[in-house]
Amino acid sequence: MTPLISRPSAWVPLLALLLLATVPFVAQATDQQFYVAFFARIIIYAIAACALNIALGYGGLVSFGHSLFLGLGGYAVGLASFYGVGNGWVHLALTLGVCGLVALVTGAISLRTTGIAFIMITLAFAQMGYFLFVSLKHYGGDDGMPIAQTSRFGPLDLSSATNVYVVAFVVLVLSIWWLARLRVAPFGMVIRGAKQNARRVNAAGIPVLRYQLLAYVMSGMLCGVAGLLLANLNAFASPSTLAWAVSGELIVIVVIGGLGTVFGPLMGALVFLGLEEILKGFTDHWMVIFGPLIVIVALLGKRGIIGLLQRFDSRGKLPAKITTTTTTTAAAVAATGVATGVAKGAL
Repeated sequence: MTPLISRPSAWVPLLALLLLATVPFVAQATDQQFYVAFFARIIIYAIAACALNIALGYGGLVSFGHSLFLGLGGYAVGLASFYGVGNGWVHLALTLGVCGLVALVTGAISLRTTGIAFIMITLAFAQMGYFLFVSLKHYGGDDGMPIAQTSRFGPLDLSSATNVYVVAFVVLVLSIWWLARLRVAPFGMVIRGAKQNARRVNAAGIPVLRYQLLAYVMSGMLCGVAGLLLANLNAFASPSTLAWAVSGELIVIVVIGGLGTVFGPLMGALVFLGLEEILKGFTDHWMVIFGPLIVIVALLGKRGIIGLLQRFDSRGKLPAKITTTTTTTAAAVAATGVATGVAKGAL
């Protein structure tokens, strides 16, 4: 077995996780609580990207509708709080139940199509959710709704950024561990095989559609948990979370980190949101720089940051042939990132 020290693609993400574990202590020692909230947002987006990685990275399902699940998770907390329910277990059950049901229905419809049709249908479902919550004036409409009662799991109350950070960090570590196990499990192998050639897997007697649907449902439920944490962090639920631009951001995060890799979502979230925050400190027109940088990263690192790190592994050699599909996807998603940036800038 190759020592861990000779595999930067493994120890760099682990080092990043270790550094993230120290953030609350460093922030408290330096009295800079802003960094707790900032890195908590990065961790929550990394969880959402892990969820999308199941559908997109493992299954090859380019979903532009995962913002729907992120928003539903947030409104599961907001609506329950509106009616005086602050029990975190109820919030979690609502999140998992609603996101699972919606993912089951939308996935069953969307998976009847492939390619660009699948992208457009998932995008349409997300926009339907966005306009639904915008129209609900009783619950704040397009202004969103404040959350008076954050989730309480017994003695643990997610009313402080530090508590949200700790819970989100634990969820992220468990998600990465689950992704690693799922990748080599028979279930993961089936959906990865279907990504390469669904007809061949079907010919082997395996019902590909059922596996893809289950992967889509699991992906939606985990993304909903990220939405629950984001709502508690902001103490606010907003319909803007359901906008298609958020789905575009998640796709760009997964592509930058490395499609289908275990640590890709974490590295992608760190680079994407970190770069965004740094550029904001230099200029108000940061989108002009941010968009081209995403394109350059996506085009130079066709396998993402993890792929670049694998170049330095003692035995990690890039395949001689990068498939045209991967190249096209990276470029297309990079273009999507630019479009997302432009859309955000316009807003």
